[in-house]
Amino acid sequence: MGAIIDWPLPYVEHLATRPAAAIDLVVIHCTELPDLATAREYGERRLYDGGTGNSGHVYIDRDGSAFRFVPESRTAHHTRGYNERSVGIELVNRGRWPHWLDSRCQRMDEDYPEAQLDALEGLLRELARRLPNLRHVAGHEDLDRTRVPATDDASRTVPRKRDPGPRFPWDRILAAVPLQRLTGLD
Repeated sequence: MGAIIDWPLPYVEHLATRPAAAIDLVVIHCTELPDLATAREYGERRLYDGGTGNSGHVYIDRDGSAFRFVPESRTAHHTRGYNERSVGIELVNRGRWPHWLDSRCQRMDEDYPEAQLDALEGLLRELARRLPNLRHVAGHEDLDRTRVPATDDASRTVPRKRDPGPRFPWDRILAAVPLQRLTGLD
């Protein structure tokens, strides 16, 4: 893994602080957006009263370059109910973009490039080395199983979150890192 480029979000100082010992989980996401620039724009949106928004900690682009939007010492908003104990890693990937909740568009068919997966493995090993209680890794889809009405037909429901999705190589990642998968049912 190459160096992570620090690129803090404008509101990072408004995010709650936490000790490294509070972190025991990494949550893997895909951006479900076309590119890093669009993901950055979404991350900069201020959605909450405190002037913060939704974002992962580190974003890994398709070429393996990594950008830290939020330091691990701060709580980012990336997975309901798990933020205080986790680091969120976002992989740039189209996912279901731009029709996330359309029942006819639930396929996620973009593969994760080798450079991106290599960078993810390196980052996970580095986090496991630096964070004393880090033991688990999960996909966003493992922890948020909420179903919502489809935008094209409210009588049908679709998963609110499907990332990192069916193309994510869990076997490869788990074989390469010292973390156990947490499914939310554990």
